[in-house]
Amino acid sequence: MKIAYSPCPNDTFVFHAWSAGLIPGAPRLDVTYADIDITNGLSEGTDGPEVMKISYAALPWTHPDYALLPCGGALGRGCGPLVLTAGGPSDGQSDPARLSGKTVAVPSERSTAYLLFRLWASRNVPGGIGRIIVMPFHQIMPAVQRGEIDAGLVIHEARFTYKQYGLAMLQDLGSWWEQDTGLPIPLGAIVAKRSLDLEAVAGWIRASVDYAWANPEASREYVMSHAQELSPEVAKSHIDLYVNGFTRDLGEDGFAAVDALLGRAAAEGLVPEARVASLRLRSGMNAR
Repeated sequence: MKIAYSPCPNDTFVFHAWSAGLIPGAPRLDVTYADIDITNGLSEGTDGPEVMKISYAALPWTHPDYALLPCGGALGRGCGPLVLTAGGPSDGQSDPARLSGKTVAVPSERSTAYLLFRLWASRNVPGGIGRIIVMPFHQIMPAVQRGEIDAGLVIHEARFTYKQYGLAMLQDLGSWWEQDTGLPIPLGAIVAKRSLDLEAVAGWIRASVDYAWANPEASREYVMSHAQELSPEVAKSHIDLYVNGFTRDLGEDGFAAVDALLGRAAAEGLVPEARVASLRLRSGMNAR
C-alpha cells in the first residue's frame, strides 16, 4: 500500500510500527516522505498515494475519491502555529498592527497554519498583511533572523527552537484559537482512498499508534533518522505534543474543531463553501 507522510517526528512515531511490518495483518507499506504542501496538492487528484497526511485546511479541495480517517493525524491543545518576528517582547502580547502592510512567510498556502493565520489577521491586523511568501518551513526562521522578511508563520518543532534564532513570538495562533472557540486545533489529517477497506486502514493506524505508545524506544532510530538534525530531546517534545488522544480517535471535540475551522473559513470566503457544506458526509465524519 502506498502511503505518504512527513519526516517529522510525530508522523514517523505514529507510522513506525506499520512501516516496519509489526502490525499483524497489515499490508506492507511503500512510504514516500513528503512535506505536507506536496501531499496537499496530491490530494486534489486521483494519482496520489492510497493513504496520505494532509492539512485539515486542504480538505475542501481534496478529491472525492479520498475519505477523512478519524485517526493518525495531528490535533490537540497547546500545539498551534506561531507568528514570529525578529524583535519585540516574547510573551505574545505585541501589537498585531506591526504586521500591517508587511511581508510574512508561510509554509503553505493550503496549510491549517496559514488558514488560522488568515482568520486571526482578518480580525487583528488593520489594513491587512502586505505580502505573503510561501517558503519551506525550515527556511522561515533564518529568513526572519536575517531581516529578509518581516515575520514568519512557523509550525512543527519551531515551537521549541525559535529562541535559538533570537526571534520573538508575536502570536501563538493555537492559544488564540482555543480561547476563541474552546476547541482543539486541527492541524494534520489522514485521508485514504474510498476504494480501500477504511475500517481496516483505521484499525492498522490505531494499532501502530498503540504499539508506539507501548514501545516508545522501538521507533527511536527510525524517528531520529528522519528528524532533520533535531536533538533527541526536541524530537521527544515534538512527539509528546502532537501525538495524543486525538491521534488515536478524533472524537466529538475533534470533529467539532474541524467543522469550526472550515465553517469559519467558508464564512469569510477563504475556502469553497459548497465543498465545506458537504464535507461531513463526503468525508465519512459521521461514520464512526
